[in-house]
Amino acid sequence: MTELGPVSWPPAPIRTERLVLRQAEGRDRAAFIELHASPEVHTYLGGPRPRRELAREMPEVPGRRPGSFVVDLDEEMIGQVLLRRATEHSCPVAVGKADLGYLFLPQAWGFGYAAEACGAALDWLDSVLPGESVVLTTQIANVASMRLAAKLGFTEVERFHAWGAEQWLGMRFSD
Repeated sequence: MTELGPVSWPPAPIRTERLVLRQAEGRDRAAFIELHASPEVHTYLGGPRPRRELAREMPEVPGRRPGSFVVDLDEEMIGQVLLRRATEHSCPVAVGKADLGYLFLPQAWGFGYAAEACGAALDWLDSVLPGESVVLTTQIANVASMRLAAKLGFTEVERFHAWGAEQWLGMRFSD
């Protein structure tokens, strides 16, 4: 049993045209540190964490938990896609729903990798939990994330103020 319900974890790697979504491995540690220390990645997420602190606290195999996919391009981690249950949330309609999150290294931005990886993760979720609705929260100011949410089929449910900024909550209803 996982955070998403009775789903076997980890699944077999998910392959797209250019990417592989897979479970984290020890070789991904440096990329995880870079991802969480990057000021660009964390512009709308409360700011980066100090690299030294991350290096000290990061487990040897980071990100190894149900619902966490490493996004791999040419055998190198370029990002992470997360599917988990929304719990304590500033927007009550989200609680209990599957929640999509993602982080990509800046050098992977602008090539459509986030749309490809998130789309593949959502397709996987549809196959293991048919009928599951999914939520996505992003800051209104994060224009790229807003575009991605629309591209993935999320529609606005609510706007609210949290974490010092206006937030957007979208939902993707399963067919």
